Amino acid sequence: LYVSEAEVDGLLARPLGSNWGQTVSLPAVEAEAFTLAEAQARQSLAEFAATAQAQAQRLRLLELATAFGLSRFELDALLICLAPSLDLRYERIYGYLQDDVTRKRPSVNLILDLLSAGPTRWQQMACFAPTAPLLKYRLLELSGTGGADPSPVLSQTLRVDPAVVAWLLGQYQPHAHLEGHAHLSLPANEPAPPASLLPEPMQTQLGRLVQQAPPPIIICYGPDRVGQEAAAWHLARQTGRALLQVDLAAVVATDQLPLTGVRLALRDARLTGALPCLLGWEACLEEGSPPPALLEELYAYPEAVIVAGQAAWHAAEASRSRRLFWLEFPVPAYDHRLALWHHFLAQAEWPGGRLIEGINGHNGGSGSDHLTDLELLAGQFGLTISQIRDTVASAKDLAVQRGTETLHKDDLFQAARSHSNPRLASLARKIVPRYDWDDIILPMDQRTILQEIVTTVQGRPQVLEQWGVGRKLASSAAVTVLFAGDPGTGKTMAAEVIARVLKLDLYKIDLSTMVSKYIGETEKNLEKIFSEAESSNAILFFDEADAIFGKRSEVKDAHDRYANIEVSYLLQRMEAYDGVTILATNLRANLDEAFTRRLQFAVDFPFPEAEDRLRIWQTLFPPEVPRRPDLDFDLLAKRFKLAGGNIRNIIINAAYQAAADGGQVTMAHLLHGTRRELQKMGRWVGEDDLRI
Repeated sequence: LYVSEAEVDGLLARPLGSNWGQTVSLPAVEAEAFTLAEAQARQSLAEFAATAQAQAQRLRLLELATAFGLSRFELDALLICLAPSLDLRYERIYGYLQDDVTRKRPSVNLILDLLSAGPTRWQQMACFAPTAPLLKYRLLELSGTGGADPSPVLSQTLRVDPAVVAWLLGQYQPHAHLEGHAHLSLPANEPAPPASLLPEPMQTQLGRLVQQAPPPIIICYGPDRVGQEAAAWHLARQTGRALLQVDLAAVVATDQLPLTGVRLALRDARLTGALPCLLGWEACLEEGSPPPALLEELYAYPEAVIVAGQAAWHAAEASRSRRLFWLEFPVPAYDHRLALWHHFLAQAEWPGGRLIEGINGHNGGSGSDHLTDLELLAGQFGLTISQIRDTVASAKDLAVQRGTETLHKDDLFQAARSHSNPRLASLARKIVPRYDWDDIILPMDQRTILQEIVTTVQGRPQVLEQWGVGRKLASSAAVTVLFAGDPGTGKTMAAEVIARVLKLDLYKIDLSTMVSKYIGETEKNLEKIFSEAESSNAILFFDEADAIFGKRSEVKDAHDRYANIEVSYLLQRMEAYDGVTILATNLRANLDEAFTRRLQFAVDFPFPEAEDRLRIWQTLFPPEVPRRPDLDFDLLAKRFKLAGGNIRNIIINAAYQAAADGGQVTMAHLLHGTRRELQKMGRWVGEDDLRI
């Protein structure tokens, strides 16, 4: 770099803050011609704008200036920066003006030289502050701001955000930070979700919100994201605007600050005139509330804003300057779920595909024969709109996978289970139900109670919602059950029967592994289970309940008091769980009556008598297993007092012995298995007992 002494003297002679225009003057004739040309150009632009307005044509540059409140100087600065994006000749011109051919974009100093003179130069520099509209909303982007020794503002170059350039040219293109996470929906180009996705009270409420002045901030919360999006579409339709949906959770996941995502989303909403719907708002919360800077952005936006996320939040009253309306989007109520099943199934027809009559017909005797299969689906699976939609799609896939074009009710139930929360499997053991009513051997009274449990689960929508019992007499749709009986008497089998009949997933939790000697840890372990189970639509089977329940005794120390707290917490969570929970215990006498009274059903599993043992032998022995015709199940039932679980183990042992011998199951194999089972139980076996 070479700078002559004369050049230095000339630079030092200029007044501080002056530009080269103050030291160079045009000849009078040229100056007059230039002034006249500028006036004529501005007059032509004004006439063009008036004509366009009269013909209802859009002038996007003026729309931009109005939307962001740009001053005359700011608009001219934007035009200077826009020129190289429209005509590359300006790159060479700006290089010439800045005496550096590598500087193809205008610097802040060049813009001030071109547009400002005298004292206004310092005032106009404020237009390039981070909080001024040009940079705050990234209409212009500065270069040279990074590094440990950033360049002075005057030497930094500027360019118009390519997304803004695209919009000025008639196309919507989100900022690079929003790319892939922002979607502009135009009512004329895209079909909107049907309003029927929303319950009628919600549609009425949205209609009232549209009429509010000034426009409110609408906060949608809950697990049903599709419902939130449908509400946003409904509002956009009613206001005749496009809809801009931005997934802030996805934006934040790319290491962008929430404030950056919100500002860019609201910038694009101003540009397009669309209704902004900010999804994934929970990613922007800090300790359950949005930071003040985010609230300021929302309050500063002049039109309605939709903020959608899973959790509800509240703003500090002192800082509030807009009306806030909260809309909850929980799992839809039963009647709405049933309507959604009909809606998505009606859309599920595909070429050659069809629905079997059984889907809309009555179920096959699973407990409430007057209910259709769709009513059972709607009643037993508390699914959101998106889950019901995806369940129908997955059911179609299952039908095709089976090699048929007929959609079966079992496809829907299987798909509904798969679209319920699968994360519970990491905390509990999933049991695939294998047994049905014909497999379980119980006295009639116990069997009747099990059937009542099934009909209670199936009848919850009618009783709790349609008949209004839930509004006064029941705080939740919980069905709490106690199974008590010796090991092997059928408690787990009964849970499997209930799960299979109801077509629900079954998860087994060993309570002995949940209990901790450290105060507070047991509740944390249980909370994890119930938190994940809330959206699982599963039956929770708590085994080894004796580990946490005990006969209430005199409280002697803090640990005794805390044991009662653990029990109360478990029962409280069971009562709040909108599903079926089963407690299994081997010792009914150890359970406090005050606690068992809080459970809806209690089933005692008696030790089977000889007659029941015979039926168990006959039922459990698989017909496919080769066997000698002289197997005497009656003898085994009378001679050996065993529970169903023990009999199952004996049959399995005998089958393996027969396979090893290469033949059929014989009485010798069964007696050998019986000996091993009794030895395992610590019971003495005499030779006379094993003689046929």
